[in-house]
Amino acid sequence: MISNFFKKPKNVLMIVLFISVFAGMIDLPKTPINIDYKLPEFLGGKNIKYSNIIGGYNIYAFNGRVQRNLEIKKGLDIAGGVSVLMEADMSQVSATDKATALDSLKNVIERRVNLLGISEATVQTSRFGENYRIIVELAGVFDTGKALDTIGQVAQLEFRIEDPENPSTDINFLPQFIPTDLNGADLLRATIGFNQGDTVSNNEPQIELQFNSEGTKKFKEITEANLNKRVAIYLDDNILIAPVVQSAILDGKAVISGQFTLEDAKLLVTQLNAGALPVPVKILEQRTVGPTLGQESVQKSIYAGGVGLLLVMAFMILYYGRLGILASIALIIYGLITLALYKIIPVVLTLPGLAGFILSIGMAVDANILIFERIKEELRAGRPVGIALENGFGRSWD
Repeated sequence: MISNFFKKPKNVLMIVLFISVFAGMIDLPKTPINIDYKLPEFLGGKNIKYSNIIGGYNIYAFNGRVQRNLEIKKGLDIAGGVSVLMEADMSQVSATDKATALDSLKNVIERRVNLLGISEATVQTSRFGENYRIIVELAGVFDTGKALDTIGQVAQLEFRIEDPENPSTDINFLPQFIPTDLNGADLLRATIGFNQGDTVSNNEPQIELQFNSEGTKKFKEITEANLNKRVAIYLDDNILIAPVVQSAILDGKAVISGQFTLEDAKLLVTQLNAGALPVPVKILEQRTVGPTLGQESVQKSIYAGGVGLLLVMAFMILYYGRLGILASIALIIYGLITLALYKIIPVVLTLPGLAGFILSIGMAVDANILIFERIKEELRAGRPVGIALENGFGRSWD
């Protein structure tokens, strides 16, 4: 039934028009409309005033459970900002833990960047021989001092216990916690394990902690003194988890169980290792891109792409006539849909990405030319128009 639906050209045309209109609405930038016009006297001489803003639409559905800002995400070279190359000091980390330490460091920097309110940031890792590096791009950030001071700090992992002087009377709220002398330096590593017990929670992910000799002594004292109470784990003064102590831990091997998903468990292990494997970083290179330079580059790129596209469309219309008009309309639809996908996914738009977008339109033109030339060959061979069109689209690469 569906195949029969798509065999009718009118149905396909309606779907294409609907998608094109929808993509056009997504692509439309926020545009104010102000109309203040006085009708001629013979039409009543009334003043018509209208003020509204169209475009700049966002996705808001299911009572806010699904939200998406459809603004174009601009990269560093367009929005301007700062790019920082940092090198991690792995001298105090064992060879087997270096890859984990680098991933943990990346996670910590990403979280700190998000806490700074920097939404368009990119954090990447790079390894060259024994050099472990982090590349941070902060688009739209120009007061770099505070940002670099924040993201360059070593992660601070702390274990805290309930404050006996301020006990919580509401089970729905966490109690106040006070620091202990147990910290990330006492934790060897955190890993993911799976519950092997004969219970309903069999094979559920769990967090396994292993302390060093000094940490084993400290954790033993903490768990013995806080049975059936919470011990909170903080990273950079932000609480990660606050499990209840079920029994005293004497061997320095603790297990945190709960209804974890595998993704939650991986994230928590990464955050714990960020404090257990303290990795100082030093800044190797800092490069600032001004917003004026980025904006000028975008304007020139858009101008060049627009002129090129108009010339190509003019050539197709002059050379192929009606087919060229249809191909030009198809190119416009292609551009609308592609830009809409950039906003929906979203894709961070950089100058190379903008060049790729324009290049993809050129490749679509090339495909149209191949199709049209095959159609002309089929018509010169005396085949009917319908068959020529079918062969032109189906065998253009033969």
